[in-house]
Amino acid sequence: MNYLRTIALSLSLFLVGLVGPIQAQLQMNFYANTCPNAEKIVQDFVSNHISNAPSLAAALLRMHFHDCFVRGCDGSVLINSTSGNAEKDATPNLTVRGFGFIEAIKTVLEAQCPGIVSCADIIALASRDAVVFTGGPSWSVPTGRRDGRISNASEALANIPPPTSNFTNLQTLFANQGLDLKDLVLLSGAHTIGVSHCSSFTNRLYNFTGRGDQDPALDSQYAANLKSRKCPSLNDNTTIVEMDPGSRKTFDLSYYQLVLKRRGLFQSDSALTTNPTTLSNINQLLKGSVDSFFSEFAKSMEKMGRINVKTGSAGVIRRQCSVANS
Repeated sequence: MNYLRTIALSLSLFLVGLVGPIQAQLQMNFYANTCPNAEKIVQDFVSNHISNAPSLAAALLRMHFHDCFVRGCDGSVLINSTSGNAEKDATPNLTVRGFGFIEAIKTVLEAQCPGIVSCADIIALASRDAVVFTGGPSWSVPTGRRDGRISNASEALANIPPPTSNFTNLQTLFANQGLDLKDLVLLSGAHTIGVSHCSSFTNRLYNFTGRGDQDPALDSQYAANLKSRKCPSLNDNTTIVEMDPGSRKTFDLSYYQLVLKRRGLFQSDSALTTNPTTLSNINQLLKGSVDSFFSEFAKSMEKMGRINVKTGSAGVIRRQCSVANS
């Protein structure tokens, strides 16, 4: 009899193990019963405001990326710290914008459905909607993410790929998140919209190896233009520069064309040409259509949006996105 009880217990635990993860997965229209208008509320808010600040599309996309690369897509990038050691206090996040925008959406959702919709899902939905409303690709955003309560600056610094990354560093940091080289190339394509601060790349112009030199992998004419018209000194921390000059408001393939011309703004852009696989991926994208790029980009965004998500009973639903224990 004890033997039979042991078998029954083992079987029940096995079945729980099977059912648990299935119930805890992200799913389309996760809030259909608990907050039916959740996704429309996010979409309408983005639609009503993005025309006044179209640059937010790139900013929210970057926020989503930075959130997912640290502790998974759990909204921890939004948390404030009184001691200055949260993710948003780390160097990679000092120029991230859109925190107030996400909090404003959260306020509307809390008024409609208190304690239901996670901050992590708001980032995922709003970044997609903002890109779509500015003419970029759409992608599926399954929901059901829950929020984290831990946010460490040191983890952001260790996990978010810096613009000074070489290929090896990029490959490692993406692989750590379950992303491959194709994802690396496609997600880098987000640099087709938006701007950067001079401080993210002036080492390439003025002090690449610590000897006051210029990065030889950067087109010399482009470098001269950046020095004379954009970033006149190594210490410029305020001037902003288009990542895809002449096309920064259009989600297209021109970023990849510039990378092949050695006119990618960051060292990490240039690094994509130093590996045969990523270089081949770029050439394949350029042989195809913009629609094909959109389709492939969408797949990588969906994959990124699932990184280490908290679902089911893991995590919490923060009532205020900037407060860990709200």
